[in-house]
Amino acid sequence: MTMNAESPDQFTAARRHLGNCRLCGASLTHSVTDLGKSPLCETFLTPEQTAAAEYFFPLHAVVCDQCWLVQVKEYNVPADAIFTDHYPYYSSFSTSWVEHARKYCEMITARLGLGDKKLVVELACNDGYLLQHFPKYGVTNIVGVEPSGNVAEEASKKGIPVIVDFFGAALAQRIRDERGAAELVLGNNVLAHVPDLNDFVSGVKILLAENGVATFEFPHLQNLIEQNQFDTIYHEHFCYFSAIAIEAIAKKHGLVFFDVEEIPTHGGSLRVYLAHEGREEIRQSVRDIISREEGLGYKTVALYEAYEEKVKETKRKLLTFLIEAKNAGKKVVGYGAPGKGNTLLNYCGIGPDLIEFTVDRNHHKHGRFTPGTHIPVLPVEALDAAKPDYVLILPWNLRKEISAQMKHIGQWGGKFVIPIPEATVFDP
Repeated sequence: MTMNAESPDQFTAARRHLGNCRLCGASLTHSVTDLGKSPLCETFLTPEQTAAAEYFFPLHAVVCDQCWLVQVKEYNVPADAIFTDHYPYYSSFSTSWVEHARKYCEMITARLGLGDKKLVVELACNDGYLLQHFPKYGVTNIVGVEPSGNVAEEASKKGIPVIVDFFGAALAQRIRDERGAAELVLGNNVLAHVPDLNDFVSGVKILLAENGVATFEFPHLQNLIEQNQFDTIYHEHFCYFSAIAIEAIAKKHGLVFFDVEEIPTHGGSLRVYLAHEGREEIRQSVRDIISREEGLGYKTVALYEAYEEKVKETKRKLLTFLIEAKNAGKKVVGYGAPGKGNTLLNYCGIGPDLIEFTVDRNHHKHGRFTPGTHIPVLPVEALDAAKPDYVLILPWNLRKEISAQMKHIGQWGGKFVIPIPEATVFDP
């Protein structure tokens, strides 16, 4: 559409229409936060690639005023451009996350009475960080679904059968035809990564046995808003969930959202339990959390529209800290190279002039550069050689794990910094 100087109303109307809801199809007109343009967060660059042009995509979170699903506005970023055969995220590099997965397997096996005859399917199984634990609890009929071939290969090396594909209704029917219905369908931090939410949940309903249970874990929207966790917004995360939105998803697809747990992972997450309608009684835990969200305003536009200024304030505080540290002659480096870190770095305009390098335990990222900002990614041992004054923890949700592993930086007077909810310095 061509805009004329004489028709500002046309421009306003174009800005007001932000696409259609991924769940209910309603017109989207309410912004949550516009983070500008950013590269795909896991496209770490080789030295040669830093001299070439990069693709940047708008990163704008919006909310539906009908089903209250928060989502990234669609810009035709294809999922297969994100979850490729060189996808660099391997879940097993976080020891606390692997232990979290083990505890889940132990709990859910006992809760559902799983055994070697009942099928368990994990959606987005990554490198087998979770499914590897089930056999020790007597659950051997397992299968993973993972679209990224390189991490799926790591799961296969652990003896886990993996289907390398994107999950949806068609694949669900194929698995059911070949292996039978699943007593447990699970997905940890996958629901947000799904561009076609309705196809995905339709697949869950198809695959789920008559008395089966599906569980999903994801960062809770309430924490994103209240703790200002805007860096969890990136192109891989198409949607951001409240319990209110989960209830809407379940109802749309003939499922019941019957139980929920609040868990500490990823800065505060929900573990939700779904089943076929009529198979489970809705627990008080679900009624309570939905009532709480409604009381806090998660079904009002005003709550979301107030969020943008909080994001800007966090940006200003972080930049002020980094600039003042540099001006004082302090050495600042990063710890970690997570996807959320790249949202933060690009939105704030932080490059190697402010953070000399970052380190990561994932050797697949070593020798590469962060997308957009071109900060070198080095092995963890580089910290000891550099002896920085400040270490900015980019995966702040792993603050306890990282600070425990790296507490020796205090020997040379080093301190840790977390950027969220605001720049905060703390001793090892």
